[in-house]
Amino acid sequence: MREETDVFVFLEIFSREGGIQSYVKDILTVYGDWAARQGRVAQVLLLRDGPDCENPLEGHPGLQFEYLKSSPPMWGRVKLAGVLANRLVLHRPRRVFCGHINLVSLVQGLCQPLGIPYTVLTYGKEVWEPLPKMAQSGLRQASRLWTISRYSRDRACAANGLQPSRFELLPCAVDERQFTPGPKPPELLERYGLAGCKVLMTVARLWSGDIYKGVDVTIRALPEIAQAQPDVKYLVIGRGDDQPRLQGLAQELGVSDRVVFAGFVPTEELALHYRVADAYIMPSQEGFGIVYLEAMACGKPVLSGDADGSADPLQDGKLGWQVPHRDPQAVAAACIEILRGEDRRCDGDWLRQETIGGFGTDAFTLRVKQLIEFTE
Repeated sequence: MREETDVFVFLEIFSREGGIQSYVKDILTVYGDWAARQGRVAQVLLLRDGPDCENPLEGHPGLQFEYLKSSPPMWGRVKLAGVLANRLVLHRPRRVFCGHINLVSLVQGLCQPLGIPYTVLTYGKEVWEPLPKMAQSGLRQASRLWTISRYSRDRACAANGLQPSRFELLPCAVDERQFTPGPKPPELLERYGLAGCKVLMTVARLWSGDIYKGVDVTIRALPEIAQAQPDVKYLVIGRGDDQPRLQGLAQELGVSDRVVFAGFVPTEELALHYRVADAYIMPSQEGFGIVYLEAMACGKPVLSGDADGSADPLQDGKLGWQVPHRDPQAVAAACIEILRGEDRRCDGDWLRQETIGGFGTDAFTLRVKQLIEFTE
């Protein structure tokens, strides 16, 4: 007899790059492996991804993808509703995983009358403010809620009248095989003009809507850092419409020669770039912050904000520096301390060991399996 399947519904996974997309791919990989061993095939419905997207999971024996990207976009939602309704009525899946809050009303409206339980995946700022009543209802009626950090859970609860006990935590993971320590690559030192320098680094989207990443705060901290560490430079990896403003700020502060905008770097080249750095600096407001894990897995000390989801990867300051995220003086003082290298949190071997133990692939796989069993 053919096993019942589960259904995942997402906005998009493979047509964009980012921390959430990486997180979702990790979930699907673990889930697909589990499903294949159980003789099941999970259906994955993708609203905005097309069949031409680069999907490394295509052909996985435990996953079957359906691409619903359409023009105009509203037609895609109509198609998604039809395909999901068909799956629910004809195949009666054990459960549906709703991959974004913007899809929860649709999922609730189709699942609830049929008595099919659904789990909602939440990540960060998309649930930190009061949601429309229908979306709040979708969260309240879900059988389970997953999120990536304590902070994101607490913000979602405070904004939308939810109980923390409704949430299960599934932190992000780092692939310790991809992100490894190593010497500074000479070719990158030459490319970016960083030879003989102490290098601070940030990986972030440079979008005007994402100034919370704190690149501007780090630039403002550079004059003070440079007084204590004259050979310091700041490597910024990412692209976006906010770059001209950031370049202008560096010029205004007289540190434009210390700020290197590297632009977009593919995921497969990130580990080499982390090796260039002496410290990873991102005084941000993150739902979690997978980049901190990547940096620490490469043996690099990290700095984050002190009131966000980064408390989880930094283990409440045990593994890194937490500072007020819009305070250049606090960032400067912490960076100077980090570059001295005297704190245990600068011990690269210890950082990597602690990071992998809590957030490596084995820890993530175990947690996903626990959640799967919990919701059976």
